[in-house]
Amino acid sequence: MTACRSVSLSHRLGRAVFAAVLSASVPPASAEPLNLDLPDMGDPTGTLFTPQQEKALGEAFFRNLHNQLQINEDPEVTDYIQALGRKLVEHTDTPGQNFHFFVVNQQVINAFAGPGGYIGVNSGLILTTESESELASVLGHEIAHITQRHLYDAFQAAGRLSLPTAAAMLAGVLLGAGTGSSQLGQAAVIAASAANQQAQINFTRDNEAEADRVGMKILSGSDFDPRAMPTFFERMQQSTRFSTGRSTPEFLLTHPVTMSRIADTRGRAEQYAYKQYPDSFTYLIIRAKLHVQTTRNPQESVTYFAAISDVGTRQQQDVAQYGLALALIAQGKLDKGRTLLQDLIKRYPERSQFYNALAETEFEAKNYPAALSIFEDALQRFPSNRALSLNYAQALVRAGKSAEARKRLLDYLHHHEATPEVYELVAQAYGQLGNEAESHRYLAEAYYAAGQTPNAILHLKIAQKSGGRDFHTDSAIEERIKELQEEQREEKAERNR
Repeated sequence: MTACRSVSLSHRLGRAVFAAVLSASVPPASAEPLNLDLPDMGDPTGTLFTPQQEKALGEAFFRNLHNQLQINEDPEVTDYIQALGRKLVEHTDTPGQNFHFFVVNQQVINAFAGPGGYIGVNSGLILTTESESELASVLGHEIAHITQRHLYDAFQAAGRLSLPTAAAMLAGVLLGAGTGSSQLGQAAVIAASAANQQAQINFTRDNEAEADRVGMKILSGSDFDPRAMPTFFERMQQSTRFSTGRSTPEFLLTHPVTMSRIADTRGRAEQYAYKQYPDSFTYLIIRAKLHVQTTRNPQESVTYFAAISDVGTRQQQDVAQYGLALALIAQGKLDKGRTLLQDLIKRYPERSQFYNALAETEFEAKNYPAALSIFEDALQRFPSNRALSLNYAQALVRAGKSAEARKRLLDYLHHHEATPEVYELVAQAYGQLGNEAESHRYLAEAYYAAGQTPNAILHLKIAQKSGGRDFHTDSAIEERIKELQEEQREEKAERNR
């Protein structure tokens, strides 16, 4: 189950139309409509750009990324990167500022910051880091770009556009400048910009130096190793010593690293007292999971983890056992994977990830009663665990227990962010309950959250003609169609200017 979350929703939803419903008491539509005409964002103080507008732009930007990239929706991966990011944000000068951290399933080594505090880090970068402090140093640097308002000059070109067009343009820029798809990024910018002007997000040398300085301060305050920043920079630079331009890590193309920059960060780091900074167990677990999720041939992961199964500390060996178990399960060798996970649970009864993996193993074996039993036991131990809750809901759907799945999902939507994957899961659960109108209504929200507005409108129109409607549902559907069609009209008008 978890593995499927690493695949973009656009690919999954394109394969089937679910008949589903979600209670009208949990409206999927956004709150009150915003004035989509954004002010000039060139003001570095941000006084002409309200928090509400910044939040709306960030959300629209993230939807556009969903339509172009494979955003990792695995809740264990997402919760880890969010927790790490929040720990760092707490030690900034603006700890109350909103941030959203996410992982992109891409081997290119890079990270990027977008509007509204959205910070993406590629799985390739996470797997390249050799310590949790190195990963934290990259996030700290990107956080600093946002807290120091470095992005606002770069957003000037988007400042006079409507919200959807501005978001599409900025997503296109970052796809070209920050995620390794330059042709795609350039095309998106040209298509989205009303003035047909190319925009670039290029931080100045002073911006980079300030982000290093502020990022290192954040790093130290969060109890991570300040020396990890120059160490990571140095390893990235050394990796290009004999490389051609095409093999240069994208991180270095978007974050140029010079000898003077390494020396400067090294000098700053040495001002902090030396001590040991052990990696968290969760960091090691997530790296192992990402390795399996992003390796095309599971045998490569089996070979890798088998080779290091007796290397390092006992904890590192146990993480290798976890990675080996996931890789074996990906190969279809469920019995071998199950045995390894059962052994890990005996040694680490406080680790939810091992219960989750074991329950998913039973799920893959279509042993639904055993899977549900493991999930139920685990949720007794970890009642607020998001990954267990979502995977349990999915298991309930597959086991035909749709009513209970609906109840849990409704409760989930009241307390957590509604992602494309959650909307899709809700659609499956309610499809089994036969309310087609609400089914298509919420499937539309899944498409919209994944950046596919035309498909969202299509399913809303299908919902208008489906059974199971009432006055409230009809009104909500009609209003939502108007909102999305207005977005489309604004984008079309700007393209035709």
